[in-house]
Amino acid sequence: MPEDWTRALAVVAHPDDLEYGGAAAVARWTAAGKDVRYLLVTRGEAGIDTLGPAECGPLREAEQRAAAAAVGVDVVEFLDHPDGLIEHGIPLRRDITAAIRRHRPELIVTGNFHETWPGGGYNTADHVATGRAVLDAARDAGNRWLFPETGEPWTGARWLAVAASPRSSHAVDVGEHFDRGVASLAAHRAYLDALGGDMADPDGFLRPLAEADGARLPGATLATAFELITL
Repeated sequence: MPEDWTRALAVVAHPDDLEYGGAAAVARWTAAGKDVRYLLVTRGEAGIDTLGPAECGPLREAEQRAAAAAVGVDVVEFLDHPDGLIEHGIPLRRDITAAIRRHRPELIVTGNFHETWPGGGYNTADHVATGRAVLDAARDAGNRWLFPETGEPWTGARWLAVAASPRSSHAVDVGEHFDRGVASLAAHRAYLDALGGDMADPDGFLRPLAEADGARLPGATLATAFELITL
């Protein structure tokens, strides 16, 4: 992965999306003095079956802020699109374009927007819609004739890094920062308790993935892989 950048903006659909694979890389970047900021399209209010949205949304927002703090991220923003019903379209592109112009990142990070996950299984509509809108907005942000009400164009975004992609091409050595990535996922305590199963064990779920990515990166034991798209 390129590291000749100073600011990144990570844009994902839900609280916990970054923590399932990307947080250890964020920990490495912030430890190196890079400025990483988070933008969440929803507050995850439809993510816990036993809690209604009015109670679940604020809880998941608080857990996301704690998860971000665990890897050195202080800026966390939410767009308030409806959890489970995100639509890829002009309103979402406008909102993400505005954030890109406001934060002026060189690296943009998002989650997997392909139809399937690396190990098989179909992706969800929210992830697909969000990731594709992020790719569109990364280009929209540089066109002064698109969404001029959202601010001055930003053409400084050089790459889009897609976490948990079945087309991963680059990786970050996270051997020294893996535990902070685990702690970041563990901050989603209420969500994990409600989720149950293998994905509710932060270390047990993340470590095999990091080991598999590490095996593909020369000199690494634990790594986080991304699909890297040049903008």
